[in-house]
Amino acid sequence: MRGSPIQFPSPSSGTPLLDPFGRSITYLRVSVTDRCDFRCVYCMSEDMAFLPKRDLLSLEELDRICSVFVAHGVRKLRITGGEPLVRRDIMTLFHSLSRHLKSGALDELTVTTNGSQLARYAQELVSCGVERVNVSIDTLDPGKFHQITRWGDLSKVLQGLDAAQTAGLKIKINTVALKGVNEEEIESLIHWAHGHGMDLTLIEVMPLGEIDGQRVDQFLPLSEVRQRLEGRYTLQDLPERTGGPARYVRVAETGGKLGFITPLTHNFCESCNRVRLTCTGQLFMCLGQEDAADLRAPVRVSEDNALLTQVIADAIARKPKGHDFIIDRNHSGPAVSRHMSMTGG
Repeated sequence: MRGSPIQFPSPSSGTPLLDPFGRSITYLRVSVTDRCDFRCVYCMSEDMAFLPKRDLLSLEELDRICSVFVAHGVRKLRITGGEPLVRRDIMTLFHSLSRHLKSGALDELTVTTNGSQLARYAQELVSCGVERVNVSIDTLDPGKFHQITRWGDLSKVLQGLDAAQTAGLKIKINTVALKGVNEEEIESLIHWAHGHGMDLTLIEVMPLGEIDGQRVDQFLPLSEVRQRLEGRYTLQDLPERTGGPARYVRVAETGGKLGFITPLTHNFCESCNRVRLTCTGQLFMCLGQEDAADLRAPVRVSEDNALLTQVIADAIARKPKGHDFIIDRNHSGPAVSRHMSMTGG
């Protein structure tokens, strides 16, 4: 019955959690900070007010919560932000979580980054067992890149990509499709990424948090993008999934893989296996809903994990069937009030 507490299996069994719709929860996305060294126009306002340090989970608390999820069947951890690599001493968390890779309890530890810190951390990420990273790049035009990110330096990001590939990391480029901004660059981005041995995933703008301007003016339906691409390329649908919401095709002319994340034009909720932990300890069962469970309180009230485990169980029992994202002239405001940098990209 929906809303009934889930009884967790013993920590050693690794049996996946099931939500009320029978979906296995095997993927936890973890925001370690709401801070970022960019101010992307579709993500946040330029004059952002960030959280005080006391509100954030410590790295030890983040490790503890992640480890409880791993003990109960989560097989993939993605570290996100804000920009995760700007958090002080963040590599201590990667080093600690790597023990779950070594034990076999975890299949993958990965990170989503804007690439600004990759030149510094790529080799150490590899030493922690990270095998691939997602890097957000919306344009290859340096001036336009600075305009979109407000504070970003494309040359620094490209140096980070070189360092990551030299270290042996596989790279997937994430590109938010922006109407009137980068829609004419999508084909060149495909050729650039595939030509450098990187996958590319296109993402629709999501209505999260107040920004400067209107998202309806930014929104570019990927259904239109795909239709345009099919007029020039041979797109072969692929059955593979990486644990996220993307649908993938092989571009025959380049040999590379292209993903589409379409929360608005094609709701991807039916196979959702994910929950998201914010840097303040709020567990969101759905990116597009406001309902959340507070995990910070049980972590700080007891050194025993019994209460934390029960709070997680109750939260999974409330996971909704899907989100309610809409962007049009009648729904141009945010679907939820929090910014993507708070929930985790």
